[in-house]
Amino acid sequence: MSKEIYKLDGGVGDILLVYEDRIVIQHKGVLNAFAMGLKGDKTLYYSDITSVQYKKPGWTAGYVQFSLPGGRENTGGVFGATQDENTITINSKVANLAEEIVDFINKKLREIKTGNQTRLQQPLSPAEELKKFKELLDMGAISQEEFDAKKKQILGL
Repeated sequence: MSKEIYKLDGGVGDILLVYEDRIVIQHKGVLNAFAMGLKGDKTLYYSDITSVQYKKPGWTAGYVQFSLPGGRENTGGVFGATQDENTITINSKVANLAEEIVDFINKKLREIKTGNQTRLQQPLSPAEELKKFKELLDMGAISQEEFDAKKKQILGL
């Protein structure tokens, strides 16, 4: 089990636990039970999160809302956020910590997105390219002569 990096108690019964690979949302207290019913903790892995919305607390409470593929996040402002299981409601006392956590999570999301793009753009090694052409030869998609020519080209012979 990985070590907890952040713990955000929103001050209104919502708790966000932040780990290296995931977040855990906990909705505690009587008000949350009325708004959302009795639900257990919700775990979201960074690879499943598509975006994070942060609304700084002011005259009203603020929130941190997580979007997921195929999900429909609540767009009803703070009141709607109190009923969204993917949202942590926060008060002004924890606004700075909430901003720090949102920055951390957004960095994780960028790392995942950038890491995936980097892997897709990396060229094949000569051995991998040769293997690919050998498989084409074995399937009958190319002739022995075509394979030999490509092998010479790849190996620089």
